[in-house]
Amino acid sequence: MPKMKTHKGAKKRFSITGTGKVRRLKAYKSHILTKKTSKRKRNLRRAAMIATNGEAKNLRRLLQA
Repeated sequence: MPKMKTHKGAKKRFSITGTGKVRRLKAYKSHILTKKTSKRKRNLRRAAMIATNGEAKNLRRLLQA
């Protein structure tokens, strides 16, 4: 059986933490930033975790090399 390849699109968008959770970056921080408040932009900087277990399981499968 051949090795599974890492999904390159997922690799650029998600990462796995030391405890095995899947981390993602938040959206809405690329343009039209003038109308967004500083507080909102600051909160968008923080990474978020994938909430649903099923989604995280699928992403871990895509990210395994």
